[in-house]
Amino acid sequence: MESREIDARLSAIEAVVCREVGRGAAPLMAATHGHLANAARSIAAVERPSIGIITGFFVPTLQPPMAETDGPPGAAHMAAAFAACGWPVRLATDRPCASAVRAALDGAGVRAHPLIALDVAETGEGQGQSVAALAEVWRQAGITHAIAIERCGRARDGRNYTMRGIDVSSTAAPLDDLFTAGPWTRIAIGDGGNEIGMGSLPFELIAASVPNGAKIACVTSADHLVVCGVSNWGAWGLLAALSALRPHLAGHLLATLTPATDLRILETLVRDGPSADPVAGVRGASVDGFAHAVHAEVIRAVLSAAQADGVP
Repeated sequence: MESREIDARLSAIEAVVCREVGRGAAPLMAATHGHLANAARSIAAVERPSIGIITGFFVPTLQPPMAETDGPPGAAHMAAAFAACGWPVRLATDRPCASAVRAALDGAGVRAHPLIALDVAETGEGQGQSVAALAEVWRQAGITHAIAIERCGRARDGRNYTMRGIDVSSTAAPLDDLFTAGPWTRIAIGDGGNEIGMGSLPFELIAASVPNGAKIACVTSADHLVVCGVSNWGAWGLLAALSALRPHLAGHLLATLTPATDLRILETLVRDGPSADPVAGVRGASVDGFAHAVHAEVIRAVLSAAQADGVP
């Protein structure tokens, strides 16, 4: 495939997943235009990358408190795809979100995959030591790329916030410190300004663009920041971009990227996580206020943009 055709496919994929959905994030997307392609190229440049994925956003105001439905599904798609390519994967989350990440992996059918490991950081007393220990595990594992997806990040005051400005620091381990702890390339996927990686953007831009931006803006930066309409979409976009760059692996990279598989992951996550959509206020197959039918159309559009003919 000629480089111009690859560039066109990458741009088309980015246009599908990096689009405004009503949060005021369009200026953040404009400022990070091209980062999805750069992130994919950084992975494709390594013959056998070793990937670390950080995810999980616990919302203590849900009844009962539980993780949200954005993040773990995207992480599960990526873990399944990377492992299918023969690339080792370590997922990291914290104790409150651990069951959600396990459930998402169950839904993807890869919880017991020999190339996939789950690292769980503690919250509360001793959380710093716990994260430091995980960082050493990642360094020893030879992680080449760390991907944070929909993971609350540290704001200017050192606290963690939801998009509504609710302080969730007591239930969030400082996984920013894991993200920045090694020599790996750092890729971040987010949609609201409060996630790990958003520190790559000017504070003033986030403050002026999204509700509560001055309070919630994360200060932890990334090498490549992908700002999406919904964070799960960024995972799909990254896999589609990689399939364009490594077409011989497209069957593995896109194997789970079907509406049916995504729905199974989401339903398993909601049931067993447990997890809920805090935007819609429901515990169901919904992410960021959008029913699964909306996300299914995005999956189809991503595959069309990637022109992944013959891939389910």
